[in-house]
Amino acid sequence: MLDSTTLRHDWTREEAESLYNQPFNDLLFQAASVHRANFDPNQVQRSKLLSIKTGGCAEDCAYCSQSARNGAQLSASKLIEVERVLAEAKKAKDGGATRYCMGAAWRSPKDRDMEALAAMVEGVKAMGMETCMTLGMLEDDQVLRLKDAGLDYYNHNIDTSERYYSEIITTRTFADRIDTLNRVREAGIKVCAGGIVGMGEQQMDRVDMLLALANLQEHPDSVPINQLIPIADTPLADVEKIDPIEFVRTIALARILMPKSHVRLSAGRTEMSDEMQAMCFFAGANSIFVGDTLLTADNPEEDKDGQLFDRLGIEAMAPGCDGSR
Repeated sequence: MLDSTTLRHDWTREEAESLYNQPFNDLLFQAASVHRANFDPNQVQRSKLLSIKTGGCAEDCAYCSQSARNGAQLSASKLIEVERVLAEAKKAKDGGATRYCMGAAWRSPKDRDMEALAAMVEGVKAMGMETCMTLGMLEDDQVLRLKDAGLDYYNHNIDTSERYYSEIITTRTFADRIDTLNRVREAGIKVCAGGIVGMGEQQMDRVDMLLALANLQEHPDSVPINQLIPIADTPLADVEKIDPIEFVRTIALARILMPKSHVRLSAGRTEMSDEMQAMCFFAGANSIFVGDTLLTADNPEEDKDGQLFDRLGIEAMAPGCDGSR
């Protein structure tokens, strides 16, 4: 078995496929062992996600209801007021969230929006929570403005493999995504980057997506793994649902390839049984989003999450604690 704490950035596809395709029990045991070597296995980070600007996005992401190009009937909104964001952040903190994530449906932010975005970061930081934003592609000066405001994390998912990317998005390239991640990391902001599975991709695309992240110069601090939520009127509305075992294998491989990253069980949890979620936690997932919505999609209510945590003996990570050993 591979060393449970060694950070590698030179994984090969052959190695990753061998890990992914080993007997399921062996894969889970290995992933759980890596997880225990690096984290408290019974602690899960809770984050809250708020859409600060919804709809009207110029990108054509085939999975997204917020695209103005792909047929979904979601009305566009303007960037919401700073005071409202901070009020929602206060509610999230009172509900036990330790990280507050703010997402805007943009190809990239306008310079005129940067003052408000910086104020949001500063206000949430003052409450004692970690801050995260997802705003699309960023220019160097925008990255520095967010860094100066105290932004902790920047989310920019690569979505899928480089091979399959053009089947999902044509308005920007896979390389554009990687460039944004590098720009953010070089500025000293922590990277949150993962992808979506169940979009009609092949197994090798799931493996290659995780390889692209694991072989970055630094592993992302957070790796959200989303299960596609099919949205009516989008190109992926009728795609075949991914097999639950394949999804758990993806979580396990993410944990093995990136031992010290937080692996977030993200979108799609409303379609997962408690048993499937429990397997994901055993396979190394140690972060979730709380609240009844994720941007525009449904998410399990906090009471349901609390009940599941109680049944599994899982505790929420305390503020300022990342659960690492």
